[in-house]
Amino acid sequence: MRETYYAGIYWGGRKDSAGECARRAEAFFHLLRRCDPIYTRWFEKADSRKKALQLQFEPTAETFLRFFKRKTYQEGRDGFMLGFWTGHEQGHGGQVTLCCGSAAELMPNNCLLYLPKEEPEKERVLQVDVLAGVLRAMVLAWEPDWGVITSDDFRDNLSAEGDAGTFVGWWTYVSRGRGEVPPLPEPVRVQPVEDQGTLVLLTPERLTASNPEHLALGRHVQEVLRAKGLLEPVVSRRPAT
Repeated sequence: MRETYYAGIYWGGRKDSAGECARRAEAFFHLLRRCDPIYTRWFEKADSRKKALQLQFEPTAETFLRFFKRKTYQEGRDGFMLGFWTGHEQGHGGQVTLCCGSAAELMPNNCLLYLPKEEPEKERVLQVDVLAGVLRAMVLAWEPDWGVITSDDFRDNLSAEGDAGTFVGWWTYVSRGRGEVPPLPEPVRVQPVEDQGTLVLLTPERLTASNPEHLALGRHVQEVLRAKGLLEPVVSRRPAT
């Protein structure tokens, strides 16, 4: 079975206003469109492909403010939950799901981008430099606690629970507030994201759970980061007592 890849960032309870969420969303989509041509057009979701293709929108702060006024996109007493796609045939484009503005303690805010599964888009997007740009766009716009770009299979091999913040991927982001990333073994590379935090690249070649060397390296780096307190859940499963 082919591995599928995604990019995800997560942050704890942060009651951002509709205006703040809209500003951040605009910044994210603006930065993301620089990463690859598939991210230049966006559509709302609908019951059918035909209907959804009639719902193209410009990802501006004004547009997102209009979305946030709809009950469809409102989540509980605070927060917003939205989903968009690029309009491509299945597997050739991308989808974004966004949960933001919530102060809830047990569910992290998050932004997820599902990456292409089919060629030629998959080969073009699943490149180290492109993915670094994707994760940087997410971090700079949303200022999360933690983020990752990985495959579902790799995540499942390194983490039984898959709790946000507790495992490493192909690219892993650690916020500055979590601490300083220690020296890591070859071929791991790190790079700063301005004053926000640090990106950790596990391997320059495409990460795959079918490669035992990738799994071994991932487990080792995960142990090192965990020992430094850098891999803690973004939110606790249980409320504080």
